[in-house]
Amino acid sequence: MIAATYAAGTLALEVQGLCSAYGVPFTFSVLTGQCVAITGPSGSGKTVMLRMIADLDPHEGEVRINGQPCLDMPAERWRRLVQYVPAEPAWWSDIVLDHMADTDEVHDLIGRLGLREDCLRTPLSRLSTGERQRLALIRALLLHPRVLLLDEPCSALDAATTDRVEAVLQAVRARGTAIVLVSHNMQQAARMAGKRFRIAQGHMEEIAP
Repeated sequence: MIAATYAAGTLALEVQGLCSAYGVPFTFSVLTGQCVAITGPSGSGKTVMLRMIADLDPHEGEVRINGQPCLDMPAERWRRLVQYVPAEPAWWSDIVLDHMADTDEVHDLIGRLGLREDCLRTPLSRLSTGERQRLALIRALLLHPRVLLLDEPCSALDAATTDRVEAVLQAVRARGTAIVLVSHNMQQAARMAGKRFRIAQGHMEEIAP
């Protein structure tokens, strides 16, 4: 179960001139419940962009959530509201239940994402990459973020499981969470996003519908 939290039609995320030595300037905005997809070749700066938005890498420019600049908010609160889910999630313990509680909400998401019920008690090192990706998504969703930053969330999944993940993400959007999706899968970007951008050769441009 994913709680409804945010009013429709409001501006969730504003990115203005965001850049570093390793990333081109990024400027775009995401409305409440909107998904923006970012595509482009490997090495073009997509992951760097997500990490800068999450305030994990040094950067210039400004990022705002609900109109409030990142610099005006404690880092811990920012990173709770703006949840970054990398393509290869990090875990500080091999025990899944050290990262999330055994709750009805967790079991609901496990079922909806096609995970085995015993995954909560299976060491992370014994789970597949795709299982760990979905558990990392659950870990992020449990915080009910304002913005979800997803880096190739379905890269290790088959088509049927990808459909499950996309259905959960669409439900998250319907309840107001904004999503920035980095994907090499152009079909997924077209299915999920109301607005798409491409990063290539040091430029970021919007892709026409």
